[in-house]
Amino acid sequence: MAHDLRIDTLVAIPKQTVQAPDPAYNAENFTYIPEGDYYLCPQNQQLTTTGKWHNAEAYSFKRYTTKACKSCSAKDLCTKSIRGKGIHRSEFHEYIQHNKERVELNKPLYKRRQAIVEHPYGTIKRQWGFSYIMTKKNSKRASADVGLMMTAYNLRRIINILGIERLREYLQYIIDLFCGKTTVLERILAHMRAFLRRIQFWNQSFILPVNRLSLIQITIPCGGF
Repeated sequence: MAHDLRIDTLVAIPKQTVQAPDPAYNAENFTYIPEGDYYLCPQNQQLTTTGKWHNAEAYSFKRYTTKACKSCSAKDLCTKSIRGKGIHRSEFHEYIQHNKERVELNKPLYKRRQAIVEHPYGTIKRQWGFSYIMTKKNSKRASADVGLMMTAYNLRRIINILGIERLREYLQYIIDLFCGKTTVLERILAHMRAFLRRIQFWNQSFILPVNRLSLIQITIPCGGF
């Protein structure tokens, strides 16, 4: 989405969840060849894919493997799997790679971003003591816990920056605005109820569509409503 909106992201680089016995054989050291849609390992063997997309929890991926693992002298350095090395390439891999390149080229800017973004979490977890989630039954309840923490943090930031009086004035403005709109709505509904009580004939078939409402036979006393 950020790419489609032409937004250049600078976010944390995802770490590999599966590490090789020898870091030289980690997945990031395998070279992807887009022309043939395969990977080249440090032993110069090709890892190919069947083209089938597999579904993970939040994304889809293709799996790349090679039969050369069975007879490879570096297998014990590359993987602990009996079946050999397997690389998962996410559908979002190109965007992740572009983000990684931007982070490498803009390290001072990325450090500044960390200082701005990570500060709220440090305050909430270390100073306020919210280092864990109280509700763990499902993601919605956990989100509610986090939402309360963030709301409290935002309110405190507003008070520290603008002051309690400015916040009180703004809240009073919102309340007055809401009450004003509610009053107008109540008046409209009152007029509609008064109008409907004057209908002498009502046929449900005339209710929809709206352009047929004119077919309802009504009698309105002089002066209307």
